[in-house]
Amino acid sequence: MPIPHIVLGALLASMALIWPSQPQAQTYPSQMIRIIVPATPGGAIDVIARRVADKLQIFMGQAVVVENRPGASNNLGTDVVAKSAPDGHTLVIVASSHATNKHLFRQLPYDPIADFEPVVFTHVVPLVLAIHPSVPATTVPELIAWIKANPTTATFASSGKGSSLHMAAELFKSMTGTTMLHVPYRGSTAAHSDLLVGRTQIIFDTITAILPHVQSGGVRALAVTTTSRSPSLPAIPTLAETGLAGYDANTWGGILAPAGTPREIVARLNREINAALEAPDVRMALTTLGIEIQGGPPERFAAYIRQEVEKWGRVVSAAGITPD
Repeated sequence: MPIPHIVLGALLASMALIWPSQPQAQTYPSQMIRIIVPATPGGAIDVIARRVADKLQIFMGQAVVVENRPGASNNLGTDVVAKSAPDGHTLVIVASSHATNKHLFRQLPYDPIADFEPVVFTHVVPLVLAIHPSVPATTVPELIAWIKANPTTATFASSGKGSSLHMAAELFKSMTGTTMLHVPYRGSTAAHSDLLVGRTQIIFDTITAILPHVQSGGVRALAVTTTSRSPSLPAIPTLAETGLAGYDANTWGGILAPAGTPREIVARLNREINAALEAPDVRMALTTLGIEIQGGPPERFAAYIRQEVEKWGRVVSAAGITPD
């Protein structure tokens, strides 16, 4: 028997309520996509965002623009995305400060886990433990011995309080039982002038930034901070290889969408961004800078963020660093 028109209409209306997100997912993207970089131009996350954006414009059939929103240790730009519509048209590429800021600011305007949908883990950049040549150490054990013999004069430079460079040094201190004076700068390149003349003696810096000074002999590289050696410095051991088993620190990044972004949209973005990262020209450009491409499903990035938030919370607490 035919279904009455009134009943059929009611059924169609109820189906629309059950699957309201389908048209949105099918028409995505319906406008320009923004990738917010919560830092100044030129850094690793900015370079990666621009390389990815160029490919996404082709893959997605829409304009993809990169917008720098620096300030407050990357908090300003990240907060913009946390409060944006969850429709996949506004994204953020975060750095490792995304995990540490939770422990360094009393009133962070967003939750680094609950307020975002992880899209893709884009990259890792190893750090290098480097020293001024005046320090009488050619190995990490020798450096540890020197620091313990000079606890009031040994100094390490960083790119600022709470930065990945600072946190790497604090992890080193906690694992070696050493004491050093922290000298923060406004970025690692700003720290290089004092390091190169010996006003500070030690730095944990990105391989991208410090490599020219290692190659010129301005500093001596003792170890890399990741669990495997860097292709850019294959002869330099990891800190774990030098005796600090379990040491692992780096600066990393990835792309997030606002919480509540439909799964279909996150899946599409993940697929296309992974493809962009695997493009030969993108891979060559990034690896030349010492950037190690990651990729993978959103779940991998979600697990990594949770792990980093917990890990650096313990380091901040052990170091007695007070939130601002």
